[in-house]
Amino acid sequence: MSTTKLLNDNELVQQFINGDQNSLEILIHRHKSRVFSYILLIVKNQELAEDIFQETFIKVIRSLKRGKYIENGKFVSWVLRISHNLIIDHFRKEKLKGTISNDSSDVDIFNSQKFSEETIEDQMINSQILSEVKELIYELPEDQQQVIYMRHYMDMSFKEISEQTDVSINTALGRMRYALINLRKLIEKKNLVLTKF
Repeated sequence: MSTTKLLNDNELVQQFINGDQNSLEILIHRHKSRVFSYILLIVKNQELAEDIFQETFIKVIRSLKRGKYIENGKFVSWVLRISHNLIIDHFRKEKLKGTISNDSSDVDIFNSQKFSEETIEDQMINSQILSEVKELIYELPEDQQQVIYMRHYMDMSFKEISEQTDVSINTALGRMRYALINLRKLIEKKNLVLTKF
């Protein structure tokens, strides 16, 4: 057991593929807090984060058993990409159902101190703008969606983004640049006005 714990991620992956279930438990335990924190930061709901976390590792197990893991970088980055895709899938399904609400939140955003100076109309306009921006982000290529979420919704530095996605800082910056260019094009194409004034 103790010697197994000393193995690196890729060695543990190999052992799991060869039938050692214990190796996967060590991998999950090793990366649990990082993966769960990442999911929770985006979905901002404990129960939903737990569901997506479980789904992530079910998908990890299936992918490993089917030989879909290619050892070309960090195991944890691969797991984070899977969780990110599951988060995007969840929000797409919610968008189709039209059921995103703040009912599950402990704080009613419309009674927040932060908005006390704003009128209900201001709040509705802000909410509409945020909603339209989110919809536009869904239309971007996946790598551009990812960099926007990490930078603007998770407040990560480009250095952290590059480490988490296994790309250079220049590539992360490039993705952000193209994401913003593409967002501007989409705003023009759809004739959207994303401002209160």
